[in-house]
Amino acid sequence: MLIRVSRRELLLGAAAATPLLAQLKPTPLQTIGPFYPIDRPLDQDADLTVIKGKPGRAKGQILYVMGRVFDVKGNPVRGARIEIWQANAAGRYRHPGDTNPAPLDPNFEGYAVLTSDAEGRYQFKTIKPAPYPAGPDFTRTPHIHFDVSGRHTRIITQMYFPGEPQNEKDRIFMETQNRDILIAKMLPPNKDVEPDSKLALWDIVLNFG
Repeated sequence: MLIRVSRRELLLGAAAATPLLAQLKPTPLQTIGPFYPIDRPLDQDADLTVIKGKPGRAKGQILYVMGRVFDVKGNPVRGARIEIWQANAAGRYRHPGDTNPAPLDPNFEGYAVLTSDAEGRYQFKTIKPAPYPAGPDFTRTPHIHFDVSGRHTRIITQMYFPGEPQNEKDRIFMETQNRDILIAKMLPPNKDVEPDSKLALWDIVLNFG
């Protein structure tokens, strides 16, 4: 299901603002992290809140993430491959290297592969990830990993959430130049989605599309 948002909502949420700009700032690069999926699940569609063949739903705040992929000239990038992975609502990755004692969610695999449409749009349904310990004195703030490949450019980056208390304590986030570009714009739900869900608008800008 494609969630429709108004033009005003898109402009409020667009990191790239408008294709009429002469030059857009490319999305900053981020670490791939230690929990890039080793064994990719068979269910890789755009709804991460359910797993095909299982009756349950993932725990946590439902989140609809959407945006567009542009090049730095403001042209939409059609057919970009967008791979995403994330922790669950308890801050745990489905990865054998994650030693966080937080529980796994049997209804959440935290992985999907998407393709941008003719206007560069992408969209997926997930849950908001929780912060998690990344060392004795380091907690990662909530984020979603993105690996985006256009025709000529590939970037690995992360999307963050506004107003998180851990943002200013997260070294990976704070050491990034132009880090404000990495923060999604959050909107209340519209009539097309669950009333207790949230919309996260975040555009991705590749150097050469």
